[in-house]
Amino acid sequence: MPLSDCSGWRNFTDLKLVMKAATETVPAVTWNYGSFLQVTIDFLIVALAIFMLIKAINAAKKKEEAAPSTPPAVPKEEILLTEIRDLLKK
Repeated sequence: MPLSDCSGWRNFTDLKLVMKAATETVPAVTWNYGSFLQVTIDFLIVALAIFMLIKAINAAKKKEEAAPSTPPAVPKEEILLTEIRDLLKK
C-alpha cells in the first residue's frame, strides 16, 4: 500500500508548474515536480526504516557476542609442556 493511499498523509503527486497554458489543440506544458517529491519522500522513509532495522539487528548481535563464554580448554600439549617445565625446575 503506497503512502499516498493512506489517510492523513500528504500526497504531492498532483503538484505541477504550468510552463505554457493549454490551447484548443495543444495540451498544457507542465513540469510535474510533485511526483519527484513524492518518490523522494517515500524512498527516505523506507531507507530510514531499513537503516533502523539493521541497526537494531547489529546491536542485538553485539550483545550476543559480548556475553561471557567459558574459557577454552587447554590443549594436551600445553599441559605436558607445563609438567616438563615444572619437573626441570626441580
